[in-house]
Amino acid sequence: MKLGFDNKKYVKIQSEKIKERFKLFDKLYLEVGGKLFDDSHAARVLPGFKNDAKISMFKELKDDLEIIFCINAGDIEKNKIRGEYGITYDREIMKLISNSKKMGFCVNSVVITLYNEQVSVDKFIKKLNRNGIKTYIHTFTKGYPTDVETIVSEEGYGANEYIVTTKPLVLVNAPGPGSGKLATCLSQIYHENKRGINAGYAKFETFPVWNLPLKDPVNLAYEAATADLKDVNMIDPFHLEKYGVTAVNYNRDIETFPILKSILNKVSKKDIYNSPTDMGVNMVGYSIIDREVTDRASKKEIVRRFYNEKNNYKLGLCDEDTYKKIELLMNELGIDESYLEVVKPALDKKNKEGGIPVIAMKVGRKVVTGKETDLLSPAGALILNAIKYLSKIPDDIYLLSPKVLEPILKMKMEMGNGNKLSLSEVLEALSICSVTNPLASKALSCLKKLASEDAHATYIVVGSDKKALRDLKINLTCEDEFLDYDF
Repeated sequence: MKLGFDNKKYVKIQSEKIKERFKLFDKLYLEVGGKLFDDSHAARVLPGFKNDAKISMFKELKDDLEIIFCINAGDIEKNKIRGEYGITYDREIMKLISNSKKMGFCVNSVVITLYNEQVSVDKFIKKLNRNGIKTYIHTFTKGYPTDVETIVSEEGYGANEYIVTTKPLVLVNAPGPGSGKLATCLSQIYHENKRGINAGYAKFETFPVWNLPLKDPVNLAYEAATADLKDVNMIDPFHLEKYGVTAVNYNRDIETFPILKSILNKVSKKDIYNSPTDMGVNMVGYSIIDREVTDRASKKEIVRRFYNEKNNYKLGLCDEDTYKKIELLMNELGIDESYLEVVKPALDKKNKEGGIPVIAMKVGRKVVTGKETDLLSPAGALILNAIKYLSKIPDDIYLLSPKVLEPILKMKMEMGNGNKLSLSEVLEALSICSVTNPLASKALSCLKKLASEDAHATYIVVGSDKKALRDLKINLTCEDEFLDYDF
């Protein structure tokens, strides 16, 4: 894979920038947007960016930091799902805490924001407490968002529980947007300054990239990723007026900046930031080394997002205008669905096979396909064909022993789970066969080579097939058609 991003340089200059910022205060509350551990969006649009780049960078600062996680009480009540992982926000919080502790980070607590005595939220608080995790409750801030006098008072931020922290750098992260990270930071700054501590705020969010052009594909890919939030990239007018420098930010930060600036000034008694861009510490733009590579990767990501939101519309998870907005971005860039090289082969194969469900995947320079058979799901057939191709095993050689398959199929049918092997079952059977079959073992060793490859299905892949393809880190897109069965 040709690289468009220097990850080593990024980790170095980003950690230096954050150190530089928190030295301005006794304590810095750093709002961390996006994913802390697995920033797969950044890895897709910036080839060379490592999924764990953020956490690797924070390792450089580990002795000086602690982490607060926020979760919106409403998201717990609604069982909101983290789309990329297929798990609820409350489960994602537990995962974030576990991962942080395993890596030696100090986890301070979890803040439940916008609490309104929800029964399901009370159960989650009990779960956290019984697992030794401190919890704090923050309710709606009186006067928010326009009455600054009330917000910055004992009735506003003062009504929130004060979180005792001991490190000079406090990361504030969450499982998704709308979790109350900013409000938690500002509430803490209010309490700290009341106690005579010079506490400050900064924002660490990878996208949009402030020093790339407004219409750069990398920034448009961010718009596509947040189409459901109605985010729009804009030129930061405050930055342009103050410094005469064009910088890109997004509408919500620009719209709320005058109020945020007033709140920060009232809390800290001094003028700190002149623009939303000033608040950021994002150095990702300085580590891009090949714009042609990032342009191409970002355009592909926009098409992936288009398919994802079309599927979500069919599933009733978003409105039509969400995927329509991404379609406009594609038009703006002069691309369509065929920009993903696997789309046309999948559709052509389906037509050739008389409408049978198909998945196509790019494997190196070749497009490999898998179709539904009497025995296999399309995903199971695809992965078998892909690893046979990579391990140079002829098509007419079977890797799965009938002696292994027969009891699996018999059990599936007895349990009413259909008569086809899903991808996960294919991999389990292949693992068993690999004990006695060297070719099966050789094929299995190629699985890791499929990571980051593009695949396109002629139907909406669901259930265990979807999970297995995700676990293999394959970039899957789907036509918005259902099959009559699920895996």
